[in-house]
Amino acid sequence: MTGELVAEARELAGLASHEAGLKIRELEDPLDLREACALLDRVWRPPAGSSLIMPELMQSIGHSGGYVAGAYADGRMVGACVGLLATAGLHSHIAGVGSGSRGRGVGYAMKVHQRAWSLERGITTVTWTYDPLISRNAYFNMAKLGAVPAEYLPDFYGAMQDEVNAGIESDRILVHWNLADQRVSAACGGRPHVADPGPEPVVGLDAKPDGGPAAGRRDGEVVLVRIPADMEAMRSADPGLALEWQRAVRDTLGGLMAEGSAVTGFTRAGWYVIERGRKGRS
Repeated sequence: MTGELVAEARELAGLASHEAGLKIRELEDPLDLREACALLDRVWRPPAGSSLIMPELMQSIGHSGGYVAGAYADGRMVGACVGLLATAGLHSHIAGVGSGSRGRGVGYAMKVHQRAWSLERGITTVTWTYDPLISRNAYFNMAKLGAVPAEYLPDFYGAMQDEVNAGIESDRILVHWNLADQRVSAACGGRPHVADPGPEPVVGLDAKPDGGPAAGRRDGEVVLVRIPADMEAMRSADPGLALEWQRAVRDTLGGLMAEGSAVTGFTRAGWYVIERGRKGRS
């Protein structure tokens, strides 16, 4: 760990927060922790009488060295994030942005802040999971942040009760965010990682004219796997079709990752780019 890297990370975190009009800070006061819990509950909407995470647990995580932070705009909390110390370094367990503040760079600024916070403490790897069928999250994680998919986890959490995840199988991709990697430094400086499928990729999964998934080839050096543009809308409008897509992505993308192929990027058009001859990086 070099002082130059830490200084650069702090500077980039400050720029990202400034551009989003935010103040980001660690949370310790019980009132702030309750506010963060309430914000996360508004995002995921768990059943009445339950909560995604309790303020007492947040307090313990932060006091024992974990990452518990809130993002404020004009003195109002608009985002929150909680990360646990883990074998790899830090596992970013949950992060959420209030509905009125999405699309304004809040999530990005919080991750860039989390990077600086981690590097200041000698942590060089952050991990987290995300739903592989949510296109905007895939692009955010791989392009905007430069994170690398490491493992496909079928139905990782089992049945979930919050409104966002209820009634669907909780497949997840685990990503590794290698904080000292030039790809990550560039992404945190506003230069996203551009996925390059090369001149002759094959299509492992595409959409049929009727909107259903169509399995293709997996025998090329580079394989493309499409996901729907708006899986959340599909899950609401046609749960059966959404389940078809989930199973197809699990089989194709999950199968390729299980074989050791590397997911090297995600395009704005909604394609995972997989290199079959290259092992996934950790």
